[in-house]
Amino acid sequence: MTNIKKMLGAGLAVATLFGFAACGSSTNNSAKKAADSAPVQLTVWGSADDQKDGGWIKTVEAEFKKENPNVTFKNAVVEPPDAAKAVKQDAKAAADVFLFPNDQLGDLVKAGAIGELSDDATKQVKEQNEDTLIKSVTAQDGKLYGVPYTGNTWFMYYNKSKFSADDVKSLDKMLEKGKVSFDLANAWYLPGFYLDGNMTLFGENGNDAKAGMKLSDKAAEVTKYIATKLVGNEKHFVLDGNGRGLAGLKDGSVDAMFSGSWDAAKVKDALKDNYAAAALPTFKTESGEHQMKSFAGSKAVAYNTNTKSPEMAAKFAAFLGSKKSQQIAFEKEGAIPSDKSLADSVKAEPAAVAQMETIAKTSVLQPAIPEMGKFWDPVQAFGTSISTGKITGDNAAAQTAEFAKGLEK
Repeated sequence: MTNIKKMLGAGLAVATLFGFAACGSSTNNSAKKAADSAPVQLTVWGSADDQKDGGWIKTVEAEFKKENPNVTFKNAVVEPPDAAKAVKQDAKAAADVFLFPNDQLGDLVKAGAIGELSDDATKQVKEQNEDTLIKSVTAQDGKLYGVPYTGNTWFMYYNKSKFSADDVKSLDKMLEKGKVSFDLANAWYLPGFYLDGNMTLFGENGNDAKAGMKLSDKAAEVTKYIATKLVGNEKHFVLDGNGRGLAGLKDGSVDAMFSGSWDAAKVKDALKDNYAAAALPTFKTESGEHQMKSFAGSKAVAYNTNTKSPEMAAKFAAFLGSKKSQQIAFEKEGAIPSDKSLADSVKAEPAAVAQMETIAKTSVLQPAIPEMGKFWDPVQAFGTSISTGKITGDNAAAQTAEFAKGLEK
């Protein structure tokens, strides 16, 4: 709260059986027509909301059947975050088509339970999405295995009676004019201050385990900025966590907070006519200006390589991630589309615009390799030390150096 030409392994064999690899002969054409019209049942996994009557997935299934009347659907509730675990338990009994968050991609590929996209579907994904989201469904082998239908990141909500559209481009300007809330102790949010070149995770594409996790020699300046400009600045800063930022927006004690699309309805209710959202601002340290950047990823549609109907499963997966499907998901469920061409159709919703702009301009791909599991605990510990005042302007350099050593182990 998203026409197959090449298949992996068994998929190729099935494609050949169905006559897709043959050309010209009437016998093969007849076999292809028979295969195309043979009854096919696809099991589809998704959340309960996505699969309710009149909801996104069932509406798209009905659209798909218009061109593929031989297909019927069986829906089951498996939430996207649970997909990899459920598929790995028994890949052969799992759904033909399922939704998953991209950080599960490595596990799904390793389990041999997710199908490589066709040339046509790969082209579709590259035309629809920003580079960050294309990379989000690209495995370590360089191949694409999912069709993104929505992005996953965080951005900024703000009270537009306190800040202008120009003010929110600079965190420093915001700290002069109003009160900003940020969850420094949260390991998903804190890196936002370092990811503009001062923290690199597993190489350029985030999938090179040997490249490791590193901080730049200017990272200490960033730590000092957080410790001196935010922590202890009671007049202009509130430490978020446990809903403090949202509560502050509602009672007027906070003018801006950082969160994602899941909080859009609550923020809108809190700010009423002053509701606004934007991509992330910049901030200045001794060495110059830095751009805040959030981790970004996607929720995507995949097909199971163990399906009995690989051609149709792959075709429906691409359709469920198509522009038309994403438009339906936004209208029915409020899912912010990843498709760039839908930007104009969602411009009335500030959170949608902010998410799309953040992914395009102020985000980096969250690494999805297993080694990323070693990142979260030390970052949370470091953020907690900053937020509680144990790290100060005076010891920021030494503490950041220790933090860097911990990441590099």
